[in-house]
Amino acid sequence: MTSSSHWQAYTDGGSRGNPGPAGCGAHIIDPNGAEHPFYKYLGKMTNNQAEYSGLLLALEELKNLGATQVLIRADSELMVKQMRGEYRVKNPNILPLFQKAKQLAKEFADIKFEHVRREFNKEADRLANVAIDEGVL
Repeated sequence: MTSSSHWQAYTDGGSRGNPGPAGCGAHIIDPNGAEHPFYKYLGKMTNNQAEYSGLLLALEELKNLGATQVLIRADSELMVKQMRGEYRVKNPNILPLFQKAKQLAKEFADIKFEHVRREFNKEADRLANVAIDEGVL
């Protein structure tokens, strides 16, 4: 996935309280290295719902930007393993978000999901917190 035609997206979501005020962020890097930050306030939801919302935000924006080859990086190991098919989705509140993400993922010619430690996902985390800060004002 180091080809110059690949896009990278770091995604994150979080809530203050579980459930609580939530936000998500997507830090997208195009093949030329240009950065595209996105964030969204989500209202009240759980942390896992916010994580999936961050993934959906990234997938939608990648599609809008014309990406076809994508590497998604997230610090939610559960979400990454579910998207890879390694874990089943058992939570009924997550299932619709998972199904929507799987459907969007099919629209890319090449898509891979990679778990990263939290310290390597700082920009997406910052964007999710900006969303929450702006949303609760």
